[in-house]
Order: sequence, then C-alpha cells, then structure tokens
Amino acid sequence: MTPKEKVQKLKAQITEANHRYHVLDKPTISDEQYDKLFKELQGLEAKHPELLTKDSPTQRVGDLPLGKFTKYKHRIPMLSLQKAHETEEVADFFERWTKAVSTPFDVIAEPKLDGLAVELIYQNGELVTAATRGDGVTGEEVTQNIKTIRSLPLRLRGDAPSLVEIRAEVIFLKADFLELNEDLLKKGEAPFANPRNAAAGTIRQLDPRIAAARPLDLYCHGVGTHEGFYSSAPELQSDFLELFAKWGLKTNPHWKRLKTPEKVFAYFEKLEKDRLSLPYEIDGAVVKVNSLRDQRELGFVARSPRWAVAFKFKAQEENTKLLEVHFQVGRTGAVTPVAHLEPVSVGGVTVSRASLHNEDQIKALDIRIGDTIVIKRAGDVIPYIQSVVFEKRTGKEKEIVFPSRCPMCDDKLVKAEGEVALRCPNSVCPGKIAESLKHFASKRAMNIEGLGDKWIDLMLETGLVKHFASLYDLTTGDLLKLERQGERSAQKLYDAIQKSKDTTLARFIYGLGIRFVGERTADLLAQHFGSIEALISADEERLCQVEEVGETVAKAVRLHLTDKRNLKEIAALLKAGVTPKHSGNTGGAQPLKGMTFVVTGTLPTFSREDAESFIRSNGGKVTGSVSKNTNYVVVGESPGSKASKAKELGIAILDEDKLKALVP
Repeated sequence: MTPKEKVQKLKAQITEANHRYHVLDKPTISDEQYDKLFKELQGLEAKHPELLTKDSPTQRVGDLPLGKFTKYKHRIPMLSLQKAHETEEVADFFERWTKAVSTPFDVIAEPKLDGLAVELIYQNGELVTAATRGDGVTGEEVTQNIKTIRSLPLRLRGDAPSLVEIRAEVIFLKADFLELNEDLLKKGEAPFANPRNAAAGTIRQLDPRIAAARPLDLYCHGVGTHEGFYSSAPELQSDFLELFAKWGLKTNPHWKRLKTPEKVFAYFEKLEKDRLSLPYEIDGAVVKVNSLRDQRELGFVARSPRWAVAFKFKAQEENTKLLEVHFQVGRTGAVTPVAHLEPVSVGGVTVSRASLHNEDQIKALDIRIGDTIVIKRAGDVIPYIQSVVFEKRTGKEKEIVFPSRCPMCDDKLVKAEGEVALRCPNSVCPGKIAESLKHFASKRAMNIEGLGDKWIDLMLETGLVKHFASLYDLTTGDLLKLERQGERSAQKLYDAIQKSKDTTLARFIYGLGIRFVGERTADLLAQHFGSIEALISADEERLCQVEEVGETVAKAVRLHLTDKRNLKEIAALLKAGVTPKHSGNTGGAQPLKGMTFVVTGTLPTFSREDAESFIRSNGGKVTGSVSKNTNYVVVGESPGSKASKAKELGIAILDEDKLKALVP
C-alpha cells in the first residue's frame, strides 16, 4: 500500500470512528485503538507533508493563535426569531401562515438550544469556512475554532452539493460546563455565567488551542444558500434534517413534524417537563413552517423571518434586592464575594444568596449594594446575578469595596500574575483552615463519617482543633464538651476519626488540599511515587514526568510541600498514626488505562469510593455522569438514571465481579 493510500485509509477510519463516537454515540473502537490510528496518521503526514490536507482529522487539534478575527458577510442574513410566550401568540402565527400560503402546510418543532449561532460553509463536501452570526448580516470567521469540535465532520459523507451553508448552534453540555467552571475556579480565573457564554467565549478565543481543550458540541438545524445538488434539492426543512444525518452532521433527536397548533402545544408541554433531564440547556421550542417554498413566500419582517417563531418557556428568573456583600475565604485562600439577597422564589426554589465570583465580575455588572437585580438559576440549579435593573436606582446605592486585607486574618491579599482572584497568603488563616479541614474530612478525602461542616466550625470556635493533626488528639471527653453531643454520638464520631487513619495514599494527597490537585491528579501522583516521602522529595522535573501533570501543577505541589508549616502538619499526621497506603502499582501494568467509568448504585462489597479508587489505581478514569465518552458503567442496587442512560447509549454495564475481572 502506498503512503497516499495508507493516509486515505487512516483518514477514513478515524473519520468513521469520530462519527460513531461523537454523533451516533455508538463507539466501535477503544480510545487506545483510536489514539494508535491518529498517531500513525500524524507520522505519515509529517513524513509526507504533500499528503496533508485541510480536511485531515489531525487538523482539529488547534492551530497557532490568531492576531484577530476577520469579518464574514453572510450570503443570506442570519436573522433573529420573533418570540412568543403564550399559546395564543403561537396560534396567531398559525392563523397568519394559513392565510398567507396557498396550500396546506405542516411545521417543524425542535428544542431551542441556548448556545452560539454559527454558519458552516461546505464547498464540494469540504468545510471551508465557519462564521458566527454577528449582527445577522456580518459575523466573524472562526473556522479554526469550529474545526476543533469533534462531532462536526470536516468533510460531508456521501454525495454533497457544490455549495451548502449549514446553520447550527454551538453548545456546552451541562456536565461539561460545570466541569469547565470548576477548572477555571481552581486556576483562579473567572467562571462563565452560563453555558451560552462559555460556548461564545470559547469560539471567540484567538487561540484555537484553548477551543481544542474544551468539549464543545454542535447541532445543525437549518440551511442557507445551497447549489449544485446531484439531484433536485430538498424542498422541505424535514428533508434537509434527514439529509444532514446522512452527511454525518449532528441534528437534535427531539425534532418533530407537526400539523396543528394543538400538536405544537402538546410538544411544548412535554419539552418543558423534560427540560431538566436533557443534557443541554434549552429555553423553549422553535417552530418553523416546513416547506422551503412556503418560507420564501412568507418572506421576512424587519429583522425576522415570518415563517418561524421561538416559543419561550416561562423565565427562570426574578427581580430582587442586593442587601449586602460578605467576603469568604476558601481553602486555597481565594477571597470570594457572596451576595446576600432579599429572599425570592426562582422556579420554585427560594434564593437568598448568590456568588459574585470576583472583583472583575462586580465591575462588569456595575452592581452596587441596594440595587434591584435580576437573579437567575443557571441550569435551573445554580443561582447567579444576571444583570442590574438600572432604571430602579435611587442614588442611595453603595459601591462594593473589595478588601485589600483578608477578612479573616487581616493579612494583605495578593493577586498572582494572570489571575483574577485575590488570595490570602497566610497558610494558618482561620478561613483557610476551616475550609481546608472540611475538605480534609470530606467523603472523597479522609472520609471521616459524621464530621460535617457544622461540627468543624464548632470545634474551631471552641478551640478543640486548630489544624488537621489535632483531630487525632481528640478524646471522647473532648467531644462531649460540644453542644448536643451525647455519649453515643461522641463515641461514634471518635471511632470514625480513628478509622480514617487507615487510608490510601491517593486520598491522603487529595485531603492535603494542594492547589490544582484533584482526585485524578492525586491518584496519578500516588501511582507514580508510591509514598508521601517520595512525593515530598520530588522536584518539579520529576513531577512533570507524571501523566497529566504540567508545570502549573508541579509548581503548586512543590510550593505546598516545601512550606515548613505544611511539612510539619504532614509529619504530625503521620506521628498521630495516619497511615497512607499505596493501593496501586508504580509504573506497572495499568489494565484500565484509557477507559472511563461511572459508578452508580450500592455494590455488594465495595463502597462507591472503594470502587472508584480501585479503578483509578489501575489506570482508569472515573467521572460523575454518563456520556458518549464513558466506556463502562458499574452498577449496583438502586442505580437510578445513570444505568438507564447507559442502556440508551449502548454503553457496557458491569457488576462488581465483572469490574474486578477486568484486572488480571
């Protein structure tokens, strides 16, 4: 086989694997096999640069940073939709459509995704340009960033026309959005307010490598200019949606072809009922006249098409007052402003507090104490301040003054270069100690059962504990001094503290609260070094040899483990009898490497934490939600919706015995 033939074969194999994995949610090869094919293609293209083409799968990974975005004028404007909030308004649209078109018609209804509108231009089947909607007439060319989206084909499958413009929505799945914000907060960066902002912010990054590192997704829903079909072009919106699927483009599985307003209302009610269970954010339904001929006949009004309407859900937002702002200190020292609000019900949940994240967000919102603000629940769960109602300002509002000194210990706050968060540098700051102790005792760290946040706050207030190791100095008599603590409960808590001494090295490392070191990184460090002593003695160069550990994490680990106060704390814990045991191997076989697991339900002998530790110690990755990236779901009794999701996606389900059998 010639190099050219081999490259073509590899491109076809990788493209097919991407389609089955990211579009159909039915992977046919393992991540390891995929990586092997990908590296082989990269090697051949490096050796034979004349064989490298723009539609190669290797061109998704992110190009060099751009100086700026260039403007792109849409051939057909990408207009905004007229909105309806009541069934009567939608019924009015149906009435107008009926009067305007000459023949009976039906409509397409689909979820209205809360993302970033883009246009994808394919010429002779190859993706040549991608642009944002912009003002509807002119957008920005963002081809390199769009190419990083794995679910999007760089070349259409089958017979493609000479030119077709696809309208699509770029989104973040809810789980990926939450994970992205957690990562940003760990790095001291400002989180995104909602998935739409995250999608827009990512696509509008000048560095495509940032977009490549984030799990964007995309759904195609409409068509602009189209020319040069091999046979006659489709005349129905529904035909185009079916054709998109044949071309390998991702379409929303919940679209329906409907004939009457009553059918649309029933569809809308079900969609509103199901919205929380969907993996992405939606804010209503889009209803379009199905016939493209009828669409042309209906035309446009102002800056909106006459043939479509956005039927919006009732807003999950309310107005309330910002009463005051308090500043809290996290375990990494980050100082976070917390807004205290006049209690208000948002979507059935009473909200009285919301995070303002950092000083930059306060300035961006121009928010002041006493303001009337719009509070919204992101993902219908997390409350955040969306905006200020400036018309209701009286002039008596007070500016929010960010402290220059720590509100807990009065140390001068510092801001690291490139970060937005102010931090307290004092390692014995009471605020940091309180949050650090809560982290140390938590289920996924030392797992001290029964030692909740309130008990830790009370122990600190009464002076019973001052740091991690002092927990192990407590006697049942000390615990009896706490309010509402009886002999039986004191003994139970004492036993739980003593039991936690027998722990794994990974849990111990995670419990120390080293910045940037989550469970996964703690596991990798434990596997690589095998003991806390070896980890302490490792320099940055050796730390960077650990899988997934880069310079930032290595510096954070060294900073923590060269601090005399932290070393003294670790020594005191070991002296108190804490025995962190290495539960995996160092450099040996990792039979679960490259596999992603989700654990759900009650297992016969493993606790969920034990099962996750077993997976990680053998090289596997554990996540909290089932997605197309999941290889196995480990199921016990009463598993809940995760097992059902696994069946829907065709993901292999294991019981505890089958999980153990994966490790020879």
